[in-house]
Amino acid sequence: MEDWNELRLVLAVHRTGSLTAAASALSIDHSTVFRRLNALEKRLGVRLFERLPAGSYQVTHAGERMAAAAERMEDETLALDRDIAGRDHQLSGKLRVTSSETLAYSMLTRHLAAFRQVHPGIVVELLIDNRVLSLSRREADIALRPVRPKEGDLWGRKLADVGWMFYASSMVLEAIGGPLTRAADVVRHPLIGWEEHVAGIAAADWLGRHAPAAAFVYRTSSLVNQLVAAKAGIGVALLPCYLGDSHLELVRAIADPIAELVGELWIVTHTDLKGTARVRAFFDIVGEGLIRERAVFEGKLT
Repeated sequence: MEDWNELRLVLAVHRTGSLTAAASALSIDHSTVFRRLNALEKRLGVRLFERLPAGSYQVTHAGERMAAAAERMEDETLALDRDIAGRDHQLSGKLRVTSSETLAYSMLTRHLAAFRQVHPGIVVELLIDNRVLSLSRREADIALRPVRPKEGDLWGRKLADVGWMFYASSMVLEAIGGPLTRAADVVRHPLIGWEEHVAGIAAADWLGRHAPAAAFVYRTSSLVNQLVAAKAGIGVALLPCYLGDSHLELVRAIADPIAELVGELWIVTHTDLKGTARVRAFFDIVGEGLIRERAVFEGKLT
């Protein structure tokens, strides 16, 4: 191979299974990926991918060998990058942080403002993404995650437990005869929920098990939009307590958080980066700031 970019191209198509997605991952256009892949196959005299219906690309044995080599090179490059970054003692430069839409909307941004006051030389790039981004591949430097990290090369700490609760406007709550005593009573009333085929989100799965499909009057993939819909009086929404309790237009439909849905909030980085000055500063200011609001996350009303 003459060019690392050729290996990156093969790896991107292998990972995504399509030229469009690979182009997005590489920040180039679809036609460039198509042209470069065809030119590479022609030069090597071997087919790297089989073109399948609906535009998908299935890797061949040769393509798989090339993608594996590219991944090893990528791992070495990223390890070197993390090693160099981990020795950085400058309180300046860029820091990429990933967070869910809900946390960023309701709690995180004011702690970022406090961080900015102390460290004006650090530029925070906040990636609002409900996916679990790879810290090993430097998709982010720090992640705020709703689950305990399982990867052995990550390091972090638990910030709080997170309670979930049913919320509604006062008008809706009065119409359903609330406040109610049990979550099982709530799911018989007009509900706001996730899109019908959403899976893997604990609250959405819980609603799917406990509420009949006919109870849902509004569905959306955005938890923040579920909040807005509840405030507008569309129905009852299942929200994290730190989100629902912070809006005076909403009231609790039942008194206490649902025990089955108590989750966690973690702040996580790669072990290679935990000594970086920017990362330590973020843990100290933003992490500790969120810990001080543990009661809000847990839904403990004062």
